[in-house]
Amino acid sequence: MSQGTTPATTADNSSTRGGRSRSSFIDPPSLMRIKNLELRARTIVEGFITGLHRSPYHGFSVEFTEYRQYSVGDDTRFLDWKLFARSDRYFIKCFEDETNLRCHLLVDLSKSMNYGTLGYSKAEYAKTAAATIAYFLSLQRDAVGLLTFDDKIVDLIPARFRAGHIHRLMMSLERAPAGKATDLSKPLEQIAGTVAKRGIVVLISDLLTPIETLEKNLGYLRARGHEVVLLRVLDPREIDFRFEQPAMFQDVESGRNLYIDPASARENYLLKFREHAAGLKKICDNLGIDLHQIATDRSLDMILFDLLTDRMKRGRPTIKQRAPRGGQG
Repeated sequence: MSQGTTPATTADNSSTRGGRSRSSFIDPPSLMRIKNLELRARTIVEGFITGLHRSPYHGFSVEFTEYRQYSVGDDTRFLDWKLFARSDRYFIKCFEDETNLRCHLLVDLSKSMNYGTLGYSKAEYAKTAAATIAYFLSLQRDAVGLLTFDDKIVDLIPARFRAGHIHRLMMSLERAPAGKATDLSKPLEQIAGTVAKRGIVVLISDLLTPIETLEKNLGYLRARGHEVVLLRVLDPREIDFRFEQPAMFQDVESGRNLYIDPASARENYLLKFREHAAGLKKICDNLGIDLHQIATDRSLDMILFDLLTDRMKRGRPTIKQRAPRGGQG
């Protein structure tokens, strides 16, 4: 809508509520002034990594590199008993991480994503989030793919890790326009039908789509064994509908104009907003899908924090330092 907002419907508010509770040096409006998307992503990732302390995060597959002395709390399965017999001291076998994680980023570039009240659109925020996740995973030698879409699939880059791949992915995001109406069926069907190896599918969208259609296609992805994460990107005005003056609102996808008095429309809008939220959350809970609502004023490094936290809860951490063999999630 030209002054206002599209009829946003949303999901779990936990990310929005918690987004400002943790310290972060990334200020989204300042960050968006960095024109180069790859540089923007690198700035976020480097800041995020700098803020992390050493962690006992385990990788996905590993190769032996050295021993270290046993510490209380270490997994005794990885004690080297032969070395103990020779030295009368406990040592743990340590291993260097390899990776076989495959991540597919699905980025919504429909017209509704072109809306924004903060000096940048939801689409720009979504592209930055996708670039940040891709850059972060590429540093860990993980394979990352990209699918951009509106009412059709715009671009499809298979998940790979090799020289030049991340630059190709960034270039695709850089040139991606905000297109037509939203159709989530095609990209979800494409990933489910063509990606044989199990991996993570991260859908970044405002999710302005019928819940029934979304449930069917997300269920198909889960049935194929993929982990699924939904990042619901919304402008803050779409969440609280804090418009003060009556004005002409335009639905950016249908082009329909409506004269609305926010004071009288807010209650009904928020009611429908919450109903849709409850339905979406129920679907995700039933399918075992991680769901995050993200306002576009939220620091982008917190998205990495959320994804890492999700995988830690599932026993599949994302940051890989050095880990004992068998420490797979």
